[in-house]
Amino acid sequence: MPRVRWTSGSGIVELPDGRTVRCRGLRTPLPADAEPAEVGYYLLGRQPHRQGWETRWIRWRDFRVPADPTAALRSLREAHERAASERVELACGGGVGRTGTALAVLAVLSGVPAERAVAWVREHHHPRAVETPWQRRWVRSLDL
Repeated sequence: MPRVRWTSGSGIVELPDGRTVRCRGLRTPLPADAEPAEVGYYLLGRQPHRQGWETRWIRWRDFRVPADPTAALRSLREAHERAASERVELACGGGVGRTGTALAVLAVLSGVPAERAVAWVREHHHPRAVETPWQRRWVRSLDL
């Protein structure tokens, strides 16, 4: 399948393996000219609203780690795979804590060592990403 990349817009992050994902907070509406995602992974405590494209829900309350870490890792592996050929979006309410944590998982899948993933996300996405100690601990514990 040919590689599809995000061509413009805020929140686009290029992973070390060249895949791109859009990371955002759902409380901020997308600009009218924003490219649509092909699939979105929504890290929320409740079912996400319809977005106009395929969605995946990862049950994940604010300031926490995923309710089912095994299922979350399975979904995030899928997101990483799909980002090789599709426009993938990661989003939570504010776009910092849960989104940053999910992005850190994708960074590890892209070759960043787990102990460096939080720093990588803070450099490439948001300086306060992966907000809580338990989110940081979860990322550091990854053995993918």
